[in-house]
Formats: sequence, C-alpha cells, structure tokens
Amino acid sequence: MNAAQGNPNPQEAQEQARKQAENQENAKNSMLSQILDQQALHRLSNLAAAKPEKAQMVEAALINMARRGQLAGKMSDEGLKQLMERVSQQTQKTTTVKFDRRRNNLDSDDEDDL
Repeated sequence: MNAAQGNPNPQEAQEQARKQAENQENAKNSMLSQILDQQALHRLSNLAAAKPEKAQMVEAALINMARRGQLAGKMSDEGLKQLMERVSQQTQKTTTVKFDRRRNNLDSDDEDDL
C-alpha cells in the first residue's frame, strides 16, 4: 500500500509521530514557563536530569493544577518544593527485606569445607 491510498509509509509515519511528540513537548515547556518562576523552572529541570520519572509526575500535576485554575500567578520555588514533597510522599516506595531461612539448612555445619 502506498501513500496515495492514505497509508503513509513507515518513515513518514515515524516522522509525523516525531513531529507530534516535539510539538507536545514544546507546548508543555511553554505552559510550564508560564506556570513557574525562573528558580522553580530551574529546580524542575534539575529534577528532570536526576529523576526523569518523578519530574514527569510533577509536570503533570502542575499542568493539571493550572488547567483546573488552582494556581494564582506563577508558582515560586518554595511552592514547587512543597508540590515535589507531596508527589514524593505519594510515590514513596517501602523496601522490605525477607530472609529465606530454609536455604541455611542446606549447608550442614557438620561437613568440613576444606
């Protein structure tokens, strides 16, 4: 099937998807620059460099707050810190360590390991 029949070739589809993703990224960055002051924007970019998945969650929360009208003016660095703390608490993972004591029974102390 060719492009004349309405089905673009894989390269064209890939290019179109790349352009769409780029446009979405630009729109997100534009919105974030309107929502956050310079220090907060800098802090968010540092978070994105260190922990991209957490930065995406914070960005999504910021954009949702802005769309719902929960933000009055630009959010300061202090406000961003508080939001990051809330997101961190919601996504905090608990680490548990379990010991499998049955494995210790496999090694008998009666045997000499020479």
